[in-house]
Amino acid sequence: MPARGFGPTISPWEVRLIPSPIRKVLFLIRKSRVQALLMGGQACVLYGGAEFSRDTDLAVLADAGNLGNLQRALDELAALPIAVPPFEQRFLELGLAVPFRCQHADCAGMRIDVMSKMRGVAPFGDLWARRTTLETEEGAIEMLSLPDLVQSKKTQCEKDWPMIARLVEASYFEPRPDRSSELIQLWLRELRTAKLLIRVTSDYRTEAEHLKTERPLLEIALQSPADEASLRAALKQEEEHEREADRQYWQPLCAELERLRRETRKQR
Repeated sequence: MPARGFGPTISPWEVRLIPSPIRKVLFLIRKSRVQALLMGGQACVLYGGAEFSRDTDLAVLADAGNLGNLQRALDELAALPIAVPPFEQRFLELGLAVPFRCQHADCAGMRIDVMSKMRGVAPFGDLWARRTTLETEEGAIEMLSLPDLVQSKKTQCEKDWPMIARLVEASYFEPRPDRSSELIQLWLRELRTAKLLIRVTSDYRTEAEHLKTERPLLEIALQSPADEASLRAALKQEEEHEREADRQYWQPLCAELERLRRETRKQR
């Protein structure tokens, strides 16, 4: 039951651990031929960064045909919008998430959040081209690739940063017959634990030298001996920079959500 892409090795037993309501949603989405990629907490579970997630978060292609397919799947799930914005292409293209709550008996209460655009994350076509496909007995589960999932978690939310660390470390410590250039670059770009980053930089100095202009704190890790305290401080500064960028990104989007809420209240 292999996973293509950046996928971990996931056994049939582990797939069965996916809660049946989430499996119901995923397989109905696939049956409806929706171009959608699992992301968020459940994707983190499958990549080994989390142990449990209640919701289903999807990145979708925001075009009329695909959204029509998605609407048919949502209808079959008896999934109703639970907040603004409305389920319209323009709001997905703006970068807002559209939330639904399922009423179907097999997944009653399941929340589905749908997005198409995220800060710092590639356009959907690129995400789809490098997706991870997990083959199961019930069909394929399409997920964001691990690098794209990590990028999507670089938010202002404090809880997302330990998740990034767990996701990348799970990838590093997973037994593999070989370590591809793509994986090595992922570790050098995204590891968030100073001691481990120093180790990886030492093991892959040539690759680290090539990436240090992209991630300047690698210069600290490349020093001999490396200053672990300075590297921890640089990692914290890197995190704060990303969190502030996300706050700035969401300011106009939050203003748009508030405008939509006011309009909705007036119409009641």
